[in-house]
Amino acid sequence: MMTAQSFRVMDLLLSNVASSAFGILHGQAMNDPGGIEYEYAWMKSRVVRKTKRNRGAVQYTMSTYTQILYQIVFGTKHREPTLEAAGRPELFRYISGLLENKKCHVYQINGVADHLHILLALHPSVALSELVKDIKLSSTKLIKEKLLFPRFSGWQEGYGAFTYATDRKQTLINYIRNQEVHHRKKSFRDEYVELLDEHHVDFDEKYLL
Repeated sequence: MMTAQSFRVMDLLLSNVASSAFGILHGQAMNDPGGIEYEYAWMKSRVVRKTKRNRGAVQYTMSTYTQILYQIVFGTKHREPTLEAAGRPELFRYISGLLENKKCHVYQINGVADHLHILLALHPSVALSELVKDIKLSSTKLIKEKLLFPRFSGWQEGYGAFTYATDRKQTLINYIRNQEVHHRKKSFRDEYVELLDEHHVDFDEKYLL
């Protein structure tokens, strides 16, 4: 049994612990009628959490670990070919910065005249629908203020969002990077239908694009 003083010393030591393993130390403070027990857990060379429990009822705070790899695809309004090549790099840089500010990791952005693709790791605190809405609204404002694409009239209302395992990441990066080559022989509509079929998404032809 640890005394209150030794408990405080242990608290100090654990705050500076450096260990590559996961471990738990616990001690009960003296003269504590409630039987409060404190547990300290550390992982990857740092203390990550402290949990408190009463006798017979342990409550652990689980850390959050996610891997949410998305390919997001959406087009211009009515699939009009209004995204001229000269203005695309500035548009893509702007969208990349917006996404980084929202704690998303961007792997690749590219597109052609009538649509774009974004490959990113979505932060768990971010709602996908709100993120796409922000991308469209903010990029539309940029396009109009800087006259990047004079014939641009807006983005389509919907979007496609598809999840992948991490072992597909490099293949997807290469695919998005080479959009101009892919679309020499394939339309946006055909590509989009292939994505929907690949991911077993039911769709109505009337509301496709």
